[in-house]
Amino acid sequence: MTKVELGDVSLNYTEDGDPNGQPVVFAHALGTSLALWDEVVSRLPKNLRLIRYDIRGHGHSDCPAPPYSMGALIRDAERLLDFLKVRDCVFVGISIGCMIAQGLAIKRLDQIRALVLVNTAAKIGHAPHWDALIDRVQQNGISDLCETTMQGWFTKDWLTSNRVTPWREQFETTPQDAILGALHAVKGTDFYTPTSGLRLPTLGIAGSEDRTIPPDLTRETVDLIPGSAFRIIRRSGHLPCVDQPTAFATHLTEFLDATGHI
Repeated sequence: MTKVELGDVSLNYTEDGDPNGQPVVFAHALGTSLALWDEVVSRLPKNLRLIRYDIRGHGHSDCPAPPYSMGALIRDAERLLDFLKVRDCVFVGISIGCMIAQGLAIKRLDQIRALVLVNTAAKIGHAPHWDALIDRVQQNGISDLCETTMQGWFTKDWLTSNRVTPWREQFETTPQDAILGALHAVKGTDFYTPTSGLRLPTLGIAGSEDRTIPPDLTRETVDLIPGSAFRIIRRSGHLPCVDQPTAFATHLTEFLDATGHI
């Protein structure tokens, strides 16, 4: 565990691979941590500099009081990459981590040369939906939201096996303030217009069985960026890096090779 102090928050991060290699940065989903990428990182070429971090409130990063803004989450990533002297990385984001990826690419093209957008959108849902979820967590706690989330994230095969247990436990042990903060951040985000102005290599990946963010919504977002590519991973849900890590790593490696990052 390595933490960096960024002023208003301290973030936990880890690095794997070659410290002199081309950088690939990973941002995780709501209610998870940098461990979300364990099975993908272990399947990637060893000559890359692989950087993962816990977004604020999650994993071993500090948990400021909610609400959070998407701007704050983007600044966290920006300051972390500046601290690590990262330029021209491939930024891989999933769900809320993907919204951070879009915002950072809009703000700091010197930091990002390519994007991998996984199970996400430029805008997710509408304010009343997020207000209802926020009220639900405030009234009933995380456990009530957790089961609904697992049902949306995982395929029926996973839900009927013990493979979903660590992800359910991780979601339930995420601080309530972190969940509330992140829900507020997503609620206030609409990147449809700025994302459509991006001009950089982009790969979209979606699990065919995702019931949280349907694959067509991810495809629609990726299609905003000219020249982008899109891949569906069959028999996968909201977290293909967890339930189909080999297929995910294959698509990612092919993209890194195609963009000259390997």
